[in-house]
Amino acid sequence: MEPVGFKASHIVTSVVAVIVDQDEQVLLTKRNVPPFKGEWVMPGGKIDLGEPIVEALKREVWEEVGLEVEVGKLIDVFEHVTPGADNYHFVIIYYQCAPLYCDVNHNRDEVAEARWVPKGELGQYKMPDGARFILGKLFAGSTGGE
Repeated sequence: MEPVGFKASHIVTSVVAVIVDQDEQVLLTKRNVPPFKGEWVMPGGKIDLGEPIVEALKREVWEEVGLEVEVGKLIDVFEHVTPGADNYHFVIIYYQCAPLYCDVNHNRDEVAEARWVPKGELGQYKMPDGARFILGKLFAGSTGGE
């Protein structure tokens, strides 16, 4: 039985890059568009039909922050359901990535701001629960979150 107020038409599969540089800083982007507008997240987005997962990840990183990355290990898969008017049901695949260079050139339509954040300061940023969970898992609880 579906939860009250939820009428999803399909599941959206997305991929997210947790980009960590050699100083253990994470690239965060402040969203300029829904969902999570105004919150800090890692670069990523929807996988197009027929697109390989890793290629989608590289494409989304390039589109959002103008970086090329080396895709590393799978961190986790996280599910996010938003009942109500939006009716989003996301399955989000998180990969750890290393930047091939660190000069960010973000897409101002999608990203209000992008910055490299030391892992010890991640808890100071407003971000979705799923992003905080993934960062906590990657850094074994050293994100300063709640």
